[in-house]
Amino acid sequence: MSQAEAPAGFSTGWWREVRLRLADLPRHALELWRRSLQFRTVVITFALSSLAIFVIGLYISFSIASNLFKTQLDSALSDANDATIAAQRILEGSDAADRASMQASMAAVVQTVRSVSGSSAIAYFQPAGASVSLAPPTRIAPILQGGVITPELHEHVRADPDGQYWQSVALEGDDGADDPGVVVGSSIGVPGVGEYELYIGYNFAAAQETLAFMQLVGTIGAVALLVLLSAITLLVVRWVIEPIRSAATTSRRLAAGDLGVRMPEKGEDELATLAASFNGMADSLQARIRELADLSVMQQRFVSDVSHELRTPLTTIRLAGDVLYGQRDDFPGPTSRTVELLHTQTERFETLLSDLLEISRYDAGSVELATEPTNLVHLAGDAIESMHELAHSRGSELRLEAPGGHLDARVDPRRIRRIVRNLLGNAIEHGEGRPIVVAVDSNETAIALSVRDYGLGMTAEESARVFDRFWRADPSRTRTIGGTGLGLAISLEDAVAHGGTLEVWSRRGSGTVFRLTLPRSGVPADEEIVSPLPLEPDDIEATGPPPTGVVGAIDTEATVETDAAGRAASAKGTPAGRWEAHDA
Repeated sequence: MSQAEAPAGFSTGWWREVRLRLADLPRHALELWRRSLQFRTVVITFALSSLAIFVIGLYISFSIASNLFKTQLDSALSDANDATIAAQRILEGSDAADRASMQASMAAVVQTVRSVSGSSAIAYFQPAGASVSLAPPTRIAPILQGGVITPELHEHVRADPDGQYWQSVALEGDDGADDPGVVVGSSIGVPGVGEYELYIGYNFAAAQETLAFMQLVGTIGAVALLVLLSAITLLVVRWVIEPIRSAATTSRRLAAGDLGVRMPEKGEDELATLAASFNGMADSLQARIRELADLSVMQQRFVSDVSHELRTPLTTIRLAGDVLYGQRDDFPGPTSRTVELLHTQTERFETLLSDLLEISRYDAGSVELATEPTNLVHLAGDAIESMHELAHSRGSELRLEAPGGHLDARVDPRRIRRIVRNLLGNAIEHGEGRPIVVAVDSNETAIALSVRDYGLGMTAEESARVFDRFWRADPSRTRTIGGTGLGLAISLEDAVAHGGTLEVWSRRGSGTVFRLTLPRSGVPADEEIVSPLPLEPDDIEATGPPPTGVVGAIDTEATVETDAAGRAASAKGTPAGRWEAHDA
């Protein structure tokens, strides 16, 4: 029957289902082996026990077979020796003088040998050169015919008439099958004729049946022992594994946030000690988490309250500062400089308060996005235009490369604009006056924006901490553009709130790349998001971008066009601003 054929009486669909289930058995067994400690323990115990029982059974079977054969052989040799002695006595006491009386004596010898040895498989061979007229002819029992007595055995018996020799042979049994046995050979002297070869065959079928029965009983006992041992192992392992399984389930629920779950404590053994220790650890962990949660809430409330409370005096200070700042030209030089410094720091203080309020909202989980369809290319162009004066003062050129990404994304434009401004400000701060490239692109699942500078760069350790609050790569450097130290931390929170990512690549002396990736509208939540922009740049060793020869770079020296032009550019899918081709 071929693999595709179904047995008679069974439907093809049922047979296909059976074959599929059988094909899946190895995979299910391997999966069960990986996941179940109980299954592995039982299988290993069964395998090792089977190996041990097989080795012990093989040794016992071999020993029994060897001892049984030796016992049967010793008995056969002893009986054959007694029969040979009895036959020799009959021949020595015979006074046969003619052929007929000699044959009668040999018949008496055969009868005696059969009686003493207990075997009817008897043969004797006439010696070479004996007198034909007097010597009895050769006699071979049917069971010993057909080459059972080998020439080698003949040679040994003839060479040593006083010795006794044996050989293992296969004798035909009553059912026609070959039974194990031996042939014992010796010599008897016939007066007036010479030395006759006497052979007696012994069938060991009874011993073979005894051995087979013992092996069958041993096999059945071994199988029963394995089944019993596996059942005992399963029960013992289940009894031991159950608390471990309970601990695993409890720890999983504890990790999922169910802080009130506990393990049952029974008895006073090691497993009960494990349960008690685990429950104690869970109690301590729950208390610690609650304490940290309460502390976090207090910290968030404190930051929020302080920020709110500081707004009133800050507003008053800001108003007074603005009045003084508007009249700074009327003050003496040092006083005018003090008023300008007061105005600058007040603005920075106000920005810091806004950032603290924003970060406290994220900590409290109370941020709500005001999303709307937004073109990231336009948004990036607006951010570049707003940062143009700052970049120009630091000697940096801002470029926008947008081979794709002209489709709208449903985002909160205020927060995305804040991310882009933070990334641009960071690039201008650390760009060492070199060009800065802003790239926007899209694919089927995501829209991405990256900011690349060719400035100082950071080490791997510094890159890992770049999104930490109030952290600076070089504490000795002073902020020259008024940052608060919370910009990148807030940008990361903004990206995560949109379901996106904000990543960084940097190398000391080769600049830095920040990449914002946002999922496209309508993309399923479980689908993998692949960013259309690479994080690691191709020009790692470059000190600046190459001159472009394609349309796609915004000239930051250009003046922004009117709103009507901007709307026209939006309809075409290009950012507002003057586009021009740069010759390579």
